[in-house]
Amino acid sequence: MRNETIQTDITVVGGGLAGVCAAIAAARLGQTVALVQNRPVLGGNSSSEVRVWVCGATAHGTHRYARETGIMGELFVENQYRNPDGNPYLWDLVVLEAVKAEPNIRLFLNTDVHEVEADGDEHDRTIRSVTGWMMASERRIRFESAVYLDCTGDGLVGFLAGAKYRIGREARHEFNEDWAPEVADDITLGSTILFYTKDAGRPVKYVPPSFAKNITETTIPIRRVIRSGDSGCHYWWIEWGGELDTVHDNERIRDELWSVIYGIWDYIKNSGKFDAANMTLEWVGSVPGKREYRRFVGDYVLNQNDIIAQREFEDGVAFGGWSIDLHPPQGMYSTESGSKHLHIDGVYHVPFRSLYSVNVRNMLMAGRDISASHVAFGTTRVMATCAVIGEAAGTGAALCAAKGVTPRELHASHRGELLQTLLRQDASIVGLRNADGLDLARQARSSASGTLARLAVENAGDERHRLANDVALLLPVEPRLDGLELLLDADAATTVEIELWDTGRKENYVPHTRRASASADVRPGEKQWVRFELSWTPDEPQNAFVIVRANEAVQLHHSSEPLSGVLIFFGEGKPHVSAQLEDHRQDQPVVRWRMARKTRKPFCFRAPGETSAYSPVKAVSGYRRPYGGPQQWMSERVGADSEQWLQLDWDAGVSLKRVELTFNDDVNEDLINLHHHHTPFETIPELVRDYRIEAWDENGWRTLLRETDNRKRKRVHLLAETIRTERLRIVVEATNGSGYAEIVEVRAYGE
Repeated sequence: MRNETIQTDITVVGGGLAGVCAAIAAARLGQTVALVQNRPVLGGNSSSEVRVWVCGATAHGTHRYARETGIMGELFVENQYRNPDGNPYLWDLVVLEAVKAEPNIRLFLNTDVHEVEADGDEHDRTIRSVTGWMMASERRIRFESAVYLDCTGDGLVGFLAGAKYRIGREARHEFNEDWAPEVADDITLGSTILFYTKDAGRPVKYVPPSFAKNITETTIPIRRVIRSGDSGCHYWWIEWGGELDTVHDNERIRDELWSVIYGIWDYIKNSGKFDAANMTLEWVGSVPGKREYRRFVGDYVLNQNDIIAQREFEDGVAFGGWSIDLHPPQGMYSTESGSKHLHIDGVYHVPFRSLYSVNVRNMLMAGRDISASHVAFGTTRVMATCAVIGEAAGTGAALCAAKGVTPRELHASHRGELLQTLLRQDASIVGLRNADGLDLARQARSSASGTLARLAVENAGDERHRLANDVALLLPVEPRLDGLELLLDADAATTVEIELWDTGRKENYVPHTRRASASADVRPGEKQWVRFELSWTPDEPQNAFVIVRANEAVQLHHSSEPLSGVLIFFGEGKPHVSAQLEDHRQDQPVVRWRMARKTRKPFCFRAPGETSAYSPVKAVSGYRRPYGGPQQWMSERVGADSEQWLQLDWDAGVSLKRVELTFNDDVNEDLINLHHHHTPFETIPELVRDYRIEAWDENGWRTLLRETDNRKRKRVHLLAETIRTERLRIVVEATNGSGYAEIVEVRAYGE
């Protein structure tokens, strides 16, 4: 046996997406990191070993403009380009390469940490080291750091360090949570094993193993959805173990799940009820995907009321949006629905105080073991949310290591720096504005070659939508709305009614308060532009949610191309899955008003007058994602290969060494790492593809650098030399398909 000691600034234990993002975040801020993972691959439940979809705040398109940015966003966008077919092994490579790209990270795969050295009393403990065994290499490795992150999911490191934790469900009275049980218990969500199938192109027989369960003797065929073409996460409901100990009974849970999987496949193949003669099993998982175990206690315990109220925290460092999604303790054998969902009107916020231990002074946590009640955990547990929490915790750990302070001291004395650092790194924070005193772009005047000043989508495609139910159009109002025109067909003379609602919070995209209404008489005919006298001057820029009421005699025209900042919704209010599988209350606004995968085909409309929603100042105004409007500069429509520019001017010369650009990667587009749905493009069309950065000197404009084939949202450019200038401009030469040049933010720094 080899004994080794590794000394780094930070040790991250757990190589799921929370640990990966934590390690990358800390490494990018200059800290040395040991990333320790007990499996041969990174990615945790999303890896090729388990193959769970990476779900997050978009909730499969339920929430708008909610896709994660920062490190998780980079992984989504890169996987979209490299792996559009959702190959699990290629996803493994995307995650692995992101880690290997950071020179400050030392990666230790197949290394199981099972020893922790910590001292102090139960109220104030400090981790001195953690020790792991590298399987197959016979290496016993001791990791010594100033700061530790428990991203293990099950919370083993914190448990061994003596961190306070909880398992199971809190009583309803503790946090006054409607969805909590009356009496506390130790019930958790169960574990799942997935499987893949494929069409072999010829008849394939299936002889079940002796341990396969005869599921016709269970409630499974009645209470769940079984189709011969489904596989992977379509079978998330093959869940069991919530009434057991999901760690100590892991082997028993795995065997039971296997027995059901092979029994389900026997039912599909041999019952004669399915067209499955040519179908065969391609892959069956061997590692149960755990949902829940220990949850550590931090300085704040996030709870159901915080989620539903979208409570704003002074230390909000990440956001989520998945519904509170809880499952019956009996899992697949339950006679209840497989899951019940409580949706939020928009994204919610996660405080930094929930990411560090209340009694272990140098331990942070990220992933499903953060400080949250069981009910709140029902939403924070999904992997993209775990990932953005990981980036926040890793950023906090880096600042703690650099300053020599504890996470609690960081919160008390350096909270503003933590938030601004996260914002600059493009982390998933909504509603926070740039206040970086070193950013020279904040002192500059902005101008552009041209700006979209007229809100209109006028080119109708081939698709029309009959108003059997209400529909809606969301558009930015800045500074006011003076009427609205819709392109429609009418089968007969009729009256069309519309209403204008605000959205309440700026991060929400559902109707909140009705502000105005209008109607128009329409004659029979096709492609009529019909004007509605609908006016609204809000106190501050925000979005309008315009509802067009149902009218069977009317059809609206879809456009063949999107417009950033404009969305459409369908108020169908119908469940999109079996109610026996998922229980979604249909009166919840985001459930009723769905985008139905028509986000890139808005209804044709015109809004008279000019808008300032896309003005050049938006690129230096401080927001990095939509918030009460698109929050970006957008050029006039000029074509994908026509140059446009955004310019910054200073009253006096400034010295520039670093330029940071954020392009629009359409955070409304729901991306997924493995399957579930596909987009028709591999690179987000709105992303700028080719561009150059220019500075003004006595000889005119000088090119500082030129980039081609860009497919990333955030680009950081360190200039070859410090330049002195009064003018800087970003020249967009081409996009990845959009007819507009779009820039979310420009930052400029000296040495």
